[in-house]
Amino acid sequence: MVDKISANRLFQSLVYEDGVLVSGSLQALIQHAVPTAVYYPDTAYLFAFLLSSRLFIKPHELLQRVCDVGFTQQGLKGNDLSTINKDKLGRFVPHMVQLLGEWSETFPYDFRDERMMSGVRTMTHRCIALEPALRRDVTQVLHNLLNKLTQLERYEEGLAKLPVPPPSDFITQPTDITEVCPSPLVMAQQLTHIELEKLSFIGPEEFVQAFAKDNLDACYKDLKKTSNLESYIQWFNRLSYLVATHACTHVKKKQRVKVIEWWIEVARECFNIGNFNSLMGIIAGLNMSIVSRLKKTVSDFSSSSTHTHTRTHARFKR
Repeated sequence: MVDKISANRLFQSLVYEDGVLVSGSLQALIQHAVPTAVYYPDTAYLFAFLLSSRLFIKPHELLQRVCDVGFTQQGLKGNDLSTINKDKLGRFVPHMVQLLGEWSETFPYDFRDERMMSGVRTMTHRCIALEPALRRDVTQVLHNLLNKLTQLERYEEGLAKLPVPPPSDFITQPTDITEVCPSPLVMAQQLTHIELEKLSFIGPEEFVQAFAKDNLDACYKDLKKTSNLESYIQWFNRLSYLVATHACTHVKKKQRVKVIEWWIEVARECFNIGNFNSLMGIIAGLNMSIVSRLKKTVSDFSSSSTHTHTRTHARFKR
C-alpha cells in the first residue's frame, strides 16, 4: 500500500501539457524512465530525459538509480534468486536490456567512464542470472558499444596526429584549389564527406554540455569526455578562412573574380546536395572583411553575376 501511495505521489509530480510530459521532479522523471514487466518508456521521452538529466545527475549515478528502482519494485533487492517467481517478472528483464541498448546506442560516450561500465557489469550480470537466454542480447549490446568506442578512439587518435595550424596559416598556402579540383561539384562532394565524418562523431550530449557549461557545478565538469564539437568548430572556421584567403591570394582582379565565382558555384552545389554547413562556411568566408574590402573585385563580380545567374538558371532549367 505504501509503495502504491508513493508511486501515485510521483505520478502527480509530473506535469503534462496537451498530453505531453513537460516537467517533473528528478525522482518522478527517473521513475517514469524505469521499465517494468508491462511498461517501457516512450523513445522520445527516453532520449530527452537521458540527454537533459546529465545537468542534474551524473550518468553513472543515473544508471545506478534506474537499476535500484527497477529491481526493487520487482522485489529483487537481494542476490538470492531461488525465491523469485520469474513468471511475475514478465518482460522486465528484456526491457532493462533494451534500455541499456538504447542508452549505449544514443549516448555511447557516457560509457567511457569506468564508473558507468562498473554499473553496466553489475546490471548485465543480474539480468543474465535472471534470464540466461538473454546472454546473446547482452553480448550484442556490449559488442556494439565496444565498436562505437573503438571507432571514436581511432578517430581522436587520427585528429591528434594531424597538425592543427592557426587559421591565419592559410595565408602562406600557395596551392590554387581551382587547379587541384577544377569541378565545383567534386569539391562540394569532398566537403560533404568531411562534414559527414566529423558530424558522425559528435554526441548530442556535447551540445548540452557546451551550451550549459557556465551553469554546471564543478562536480559535473568530469562529464566532458570528448572534444569533437570543438574540433568541428575549428574545421568550420578553417574552411571560412580558406575561402577568404583563396579569394585574396591572386594579384590580378580577373583571377580573384574567377575564384569568387568558383566558390559560389561550390556553395550552390553544397546547397543542392543538402550540405548546408559547408554552404554557411563558404558564405562566412566570402563575407569576411578581407574580401569585402576589395571594392573593385566585388564591383566587377557584381556586374558579371547577372550573366552567371542567367547561365546557371538555364542549366537548372534543362
